[in-house]
Amino acid sequence: MSPRKPAPKRGTPTSGAARPARGKPAGAKGGPGPRPKPRSRSGTDTRAPAAPRVGGGVRSAPHPASSKNRGVGGEQVEGRHAVRELLLAGQRQVREILVSRDLDDAEIINDIVELADDAHVPIREVSRNRLDGQARTDAPQGVIARAESLREWDLDDLARPAGGKVPFLLALDGVTDPGNLGALLRSAECAGVTGVVLPKHRSVHVTPAVTKAAAGAIEHLPIALVGGLPSGLGRLRDLGVWSVGLDMTGERTLWEVASLTEPVVLVLGAEGKGLSRLTRQRCDQVARIPLRGRLASLNVSVAGALACFEVTRARETAATG
Repeated sequence: MSPRKPAPKRGTPTSGAARPARGKPAGAKGGPGPRPKPRSRSGTDTRAPAAPRVGGGVRSAPHPASSKNRGVGGEQVEGRHAVRELLLAGQRQVREILVSRDLDDAEIINDIVELADDAHVPIREVSRNRLDGQARTDAPQGVIARAESLREWDLDDLARPAGGKVPFLLALDGVTDPGNLGALLRSAECAGVTGVVLPKHRSVHVTPAVTKAAAGAIEHLPIALVGGLPSGLGRLRDLGVWSVGLDMTGERTLWEVASLTEPVVLVLGAEGKGLSRLTRQRCDQVARIPLRGRLASLNVSVAGALACFEVTRARETAATG
């Protein structure tokens, strides 16, 4: 897996206030004192957030709401890695960041402060109790970001090659646990999945708990919502994307599926009940992950991770001949 883009090199501050000193974050015991409030270049204490930088340092205004850009959630991002990746990706406008005054000594906090300053995103220091009161997860790690919603992609766009990559999609049939969805998205992004398909109903979307568990993966994975997954799979078939469902009753193992190097969508079922009857019928193949122990099934996030990396392995093996 290629390394993440490093945080910008620290140097002379570009805003009107000094950045936090190296070492313990401001406000921690033994630290250098209160962190200076983010200031605008004109020296005032408040400023309106600008749009994030998107590629090559060019600033882009938020996408206007439309039928093709309704958003799939993700407005509140919690957790240090998730907030840092939100700022690094620069794909959507970040309105503000809340930081607890009593943070521990962590390099990633300085990274978040500097990235926010570079992107002209205001930071507000609040008490731990106030931050926890606004959190939607059990452990926001002292950092919450508020941003525009993630863009909703069109299913047809996900079926087209992008950047020279053969479509490699992940479709989830009724996954309702935010922790499982977040873990699946994190594994999918690391394995090279090019897009995710979620049903509009009876499925969790991108909640704060999902953003935290995904640890930034949501910033890099196009997500499409479909009215029903069976019809979505039918449309993908029309567009040349082969569907492979995962189910422990599959006649063959995933290792034996030959179509993984083609445009493919892996289809995972809900926790417990697995693939629905209609979704299973729409899959071109149904395969299983071979189990050698006494238990009969895997957690959906674990099964999804294994399946995604099997696709990656098969494609890399075919590419190297």
